[in-house]
Amino acid sequence: MNYLVTDKTPEYKPFAHLHEVSGLLKNKKGNYTQEQLYTAATNSWYCLSIYDGESLIAFGRMISDGVYQALICDVMVDPSYQGTGLGKEIIEGLLQKCQQSGIQSIQLFSAKGKQQFYKKLGFQEREADAPGMSIVI
Repeated sequence: MNYLVTDKTPEYKPFAHLHEVSGLLKNKKGNYTQEQLYTAATNSWYCLSIYDGESLIAFGRMISDGVYQALICDVMVDPSYQGTGLGKEIIEGLLQKCQQSGIQSIQLFSAKGKQQFYKKLGFQEREADAPGMSIVI
């Protein structure tokens, strides 16, 4: 298939739709509106969107200092397109942007149950004596 891949942030409605159908909205910690999540996406350092015609079918984004740290978050693929390599394409595109910018330390927030997918792409879980931590306030 010929899909359009762009580093432009999608419009609100397609983004909100993909967020909903991909199930990512259910995995969010905290109570955020779709509008707030869209604002977060528009404030990203870099994002990739994949379209089939006019339909947004995959998206991923990063926040970064642009020098040595980046965090991949909100990777989502429309369920009817999962298993076709689009998630991998998003991750590879985000990693390529990091390589071009000289960023070597890349962190990842993964949705529940997706750890094996990311392991196949070379990501490793943090060591037990150096766990990541978080707080929801």
